[in-house]
Amino acid sequence: MTRLTSELHRLYLMDAPARQGAEPQAPSLCDAQGRVRALVLGLARPADWRVVSAVWQGVQTDLGLPAPAIAVSGTDAYQLWFSLAEPLPVAQAIEFLTALRAHYLRDISPERITLMPSFSAQTPPQIQHAPLVPAEQLPTDQWSAFVAPDLAPVFAQTPWLDIPPNVEGQADLLAGLSSIPMDDFKHAAVRLAASAASVAPAAGTAPGPSGVSADPRGFLLGVMNNDAVALSLRIEAAKALLPYFEGGL
Repeated sequence: MTRLTSELHRLYLMDAPARQGAEPQAPSLCDAQGRVRALVLGLARPADWRVVSAVWQGVQTDLGLPAPAIAVSGTDAYQLWFSLAEPLPVAQAIEFLTALRAHYLRDISPERITLMPSFSAQTPPQIQHAPLVPAEQLPTDQWSAFVAPDLAPVFAQTPWLDIPPNVEGQADLLAGLSSIPMDDFKHAAVRLAASAASVAPAAGTAPGPSGVSADPRGFLLGVMNNDAVALSLRIEAAKALLPYFEGGL
């Protein structure tokens, strides 16, 4: 295992469960129970480091969270990769990212923002996640890569690398990052949910990209009441809704 692979495991990857008699499966960003440790926020059309930098700095100064990794997508976007110390159900990950967008990016067109993981629009919905970084973006010769904060502004016009990134350099960038402890994540989620609720649009607001509503409570209600969604995910959505009802919102 290379240093880069080791760092990706430490921060983001979920080991696939071993099944007797089955071929071993490569680790991925989502496990069979619909849980993740990687949360990804992307901004494109155009990629604007000034905006992304405000989120990168804000989650550290306002919410007290560790710095997320900064990446260029290899196509058209900046990305922030958040690492969780413990796996989280996808519904709760979406709730957090949606509230994060509402808090820091409410003036940015939703069409420019990507939140991953997400649910696909197909029936029944499937979990989608961001492509792992670094990777070549076929059919182009461009590469996604993690980048240092002081070099991030350089990629505003071309959010990609023209050559494969140095593997050791990528490992070094990730080695300086840490995962979000679950207690800190929950505390930040409560603060973001309260902020989002205070500015949430009226019921019936059109969903944002990937079918995610701009109102996290409305989105979770939709997941909970959707018979096409896996029961385990509907249960997790119901759990995530409890603070709203306990608070009388």
